[in-house]
Amino acid sequence: MHPLAPVRPRQATPERPVGVDRVLLVLKELGRHPQAVSLDELARKVGLPKSSAHRALTALRRAGFAEQDGPGRYRLGLELVRLAFEYYEHYDERTLVLPALQALVERFAETAHFARLDGGEIVYVAKVEPPKRHALMSSRIGGRNPAHCTGLGKAMLAHVLADDDAVEAFVDEHGPLVRRTRRTLATAAELAPELERIRCRCYALDDEESEEGIVCIAFPLFLASPKLPSGAISVAALAHRTPRAALEAAAGEIVSLIERHLGPVTR
Repeated sequence: MHPLAPVRPRQATPERPVGVDRVLLVLKELGRHPQAVSLDELARKVGLPKSSAHRALTALRRAGFAEQDGPGRYRLGLELVRLAFEYYEHYDERTLVLPALQALVERFAETAHFARLDGGEIVYVAKVEPPKRHALMSSRIGGRNPAHCTGLGKAMLAHVLADDDAVEAFVDEHGPLVRRTRRTLATAAELAPELERIRCRCYALDDEESEEGIVCIAFPLFLASPKLPSGAISVAALAHRTPRAALEAAAGEIVSLIERHLGPVTR
């Protein structure tokens, strides 16, 4: 072989993970067992021989990423927890999501938002508009809108309000919910089935429910927790220029663009 010829890295396969892949498999599986897990069960879960699982645990324990909790039982180490919290303290979600927003604007030539849920409202954290194609919207960075009538808000509420009782409690606490347009869903009876539809299809739609003439599609983002969204991303448009049906038809492409920049954070 020529000394400058590229060396092909050894490829790991789902059937036979190798080297660092084994360590990462074991690390991820440990994260699913906060009360610790035995070596036998761990090896079975990740599909490795006990000897391989044990070697991976040894490497993780050296780094402080795993620790032994009684004879033959293991869990995540406090060093990993410390690193995770240190990272999260300096975590800037706005900087993280901006490349995804910019990619969406470049692709669709419409406005992209990132917002967080705060009680009964959303707070806009980031907004990117297409050059020379602005649309007059009420959204502004740091501004707020009611969660129940925005795509961003409904995308998050669908996972925060898990059942009809939770929706009723939300409406009781934050109601009476304002009807921004004739299409706004402002009662628990209207909102609950809409949130169920969002959970089923994995995205929310705003069909001129917040502002006349403005439609959007929004996706919850699970950046920090696998259960509760950290925020949501949307593509918002003038209805006469990009109809709601066109946004909905592009749902799969939008998810692909988001996850190309952020990883598997949608659901």
